[in-house]
Amino acid sequence: MKTLGYDRPLYILPFDHRHSFQTKLFGWTGELTADQVAQIADSKQVIYEGFKTSIRLGVPQQKAGILTDERFGAAILLDARARGYTTACPTEISGQAEFDFEYGENFAEHIEKFQPAFAKVLVRYNPEGDRALNSRQAARLKRLSGYLHETSQSRFLFELLVPPEKAQLDRLKGDKNRYDRELRPRLMIGAIQQLQDAGVEPDVWKVEGLDRRSDCEQVVATARRQGRDQVSCIILGRGAEEPRVREWLMTASRVPGFIGFAVGRTDFWDPLVNWLAKKITREEAANRIARRYLEFVGIFEAQARAA
Repeated sequence: MKTLGYDRPLYILPFDHRHSFQTKLFGWTGELTADQVAQIADSKQVIYEGFKTSIRLGVPQQKAGILTDERFGAAILLDARARGYTTACPTEISGQAEFDFEYGENFAEHIEKFQPAFAKVLVRYNPEGDRALNSRQAARLKRLSGYLHETSQSRFLFELLVPPEKAQLDRLKGDKNRYDRELRPRLMIGAIQQLQDAGVEPDVWKVEGLDRRSDCEQVVATARRQGRDQVSCIILGRGAEEPRVREWLMTASRVPGFIGFAVGRTDFWDPLVNWLAKKITREEAANRIARRYLEFVGIFEAQARAA
């Protein structure tokens, strides 16, 4: 069994999006044709080209990583592993409110096919939400956690989203910004505690951005409670505008226990949209992705050194 946790710097460029690529980037619904699958896979190659460019521009390879999926990114995962890059691969069905395994009972086989540094889950979990839903999710997650710690060489990367319950938003008159500031930090802590108590043991928690340093500190303290001393956190981008992501990175980077970030759509969405519309070249799209990712790495490292 591996030691629980991961406490080295980790700057992930995530592009494991599947449902949103199909429906929002390409505007396709229903079953995809082989040509459509190939087009989505090629768009992910553009992001990967941006990642490789960023390494050449100065992103430290030992701190950098990619997160992509098997269906559209299998070739990328294999190439990245061969090049010695840190890789992560999702295990969840994309675009579904309740966590379940994308490949059902064969989830382990698909993890070992690529042997990523991290097997990742995206889970929507509100600790004050539907108890039956939370219990079903926790049971599946405990199973994955046990497999990763007892059998696999891959570590466990947990992306936690805490969507508001209707009653919670109603108390705030529907103000989602107030929810993010006033309620979500406490709920995030509650979700982490509940999942840990259910036997779910991530090595790294990938969490939504927080506005206050004190909230970041409390999230780390919860992630590391009861001897989980090497468990760490990274900030996700949630598709936010670049100034918002900057603020989240600057806040988290000053807090011990936050080791990096996983920012995807803020890096690549606009360049891909413009490339698909033939407004920019493939090379320019990759270069724009590389520069934005490099910028976020620089922000995090500079603030961490200054802390």
